[in-house]
Amino acid sequence: MNFPFYIARRYLFSKKSTHAINVISGISVIGVAVATMALVVTLSVFNGFHDLVAHFFTSFDPQLKVTPLKGKTVAADDPVLTQIRQLPQIEVATECVEDQALAIYNGHQAMVVIKGVDDNFDQLTHINEILIGDGEFSLHAADMDYGILGVRLAEQLATGLTYVHPLKIYAPRREGQFDMTNPTDAFEEEELYSPGVIFNVKQGKYDKNYIVTSIAFARRIFAQQGMLSSLELRLKPGSNFESVKSEIKKLCGDKFAVKDRFEQQDDTFKIMKIEKFIAYIFLTFILMVACFNIIGSLSMLIIDKKDDVVTLRNLGASDKQIVRIFLFEGRMISAIGAVIGILLGLLLCGLQQQFGLVALGSSSGSFIINAYPVSVHPEDIVLIFVTVLVVGFLAVWYPVRYFAKRLLA
Repeated sequence: MNFPFYIARRYLFSKKSTHAINVISGISVIGVAVATMALVVTLSVFNGFHDLVAHFFTSFDPQLKVTPLKGKTVAADDPVLTQIRQLPQIEVATECVEDQALAIYNGHQAMVVIKGVDDNFDQLTHINEILIGDGEFSLHAADMDYGILGVRLAEQLATGLTYVHPLKIYAPRREGQFDMTNPTDAFEEEELYSPGVIFNVKQGKYDKNYIVTSIAFARRIFAQQGMLSSLELRLKPGSNFESVKSEIKKLCGDKFAVKDRFEQQDDTFKIMKIEKFIAYIFLTFILMVACFNIIGSLSMLIIDKKDDVVTLRNLGASDKQIVRIFLFEGRMISAIGAVIGILLGLLLCGLQQQFGLVALGSSSGSFIINAYPVSVHPEDIVLIFVTVLVVGFLAVWYPVRYFAKRLLA
């Protein structure tokens, strides 16, 4: 058995001559445990919000999105895109034309993003799960094109779930000459009709700006016949996602960008990662403060065991071994506090998931969810445990060596 570790374990659990040392050691363990528990809970809450946002985007975003690296659009019959469509792992491929336009309805107007898609868009995404109204997903009927608005855009334009009058869409004319004395001549004008539904992604980026319509309408108003701004893909169940993504990237080379759902919302998730990292740094500083209690406990223990140190030296223990005894003592306090804190943190996370103990607001329905979401990631637990051990070791390393050397002098 490791001699310094054996003695350190005896010192930690044995009764000291001064009762205050036991109390301070207990307070040290509690301090480390509370800081560790705070880390577990806080990082799990950030994970919960991350997973919640990812779920909402999943309802609207495709699994993979291929976009041109140069320019806004590319020919729909591009050989590379044709190769991608023919891959055996591709279940659904949807052509999209997306650009900005002006929408006007009964005197209300808003700048919008027109997203023209193929009829199989409901098979590509989970848009049917986020539709509100008595109608169903439909992009056109006969010679009429339908426009499905985001819920907040519908409020801004005062259309309601079903707009009775046609929705006017204006886009700058890209080709030909126009009369400078007539400003309206510089715009293409088209009409959209209501399919009886609107969508609610619960994300302002989409709900406030987007109109989903047929790709024929988008190509017509933006003068992009035979072009597309993105090819959106859904893989067959059981396909190796990363393998297929890598294969598509090889086909695209430096002509197209290939993005998964997280990369499509890179800005949003990058901000969330930064916030989580900052929270981790701040709580680590609090953990460092909690570890100062360990220094006080070890300092008193070194003084209390002065006679034992003389005995150990007489028995042949080296000064290095004696220093390691007290270093092991500090490490064990950190480790015990870390284990207790992690267990308490996991318990609180489980209770929050089950019962929603901490609510987001006092009034029901004010938020998307009623209680703080939590999601425990194993890699975070490992990171927290390692952090506590490292911080605890660094906090006691110099003080222990300093006090022990003075005692052994």
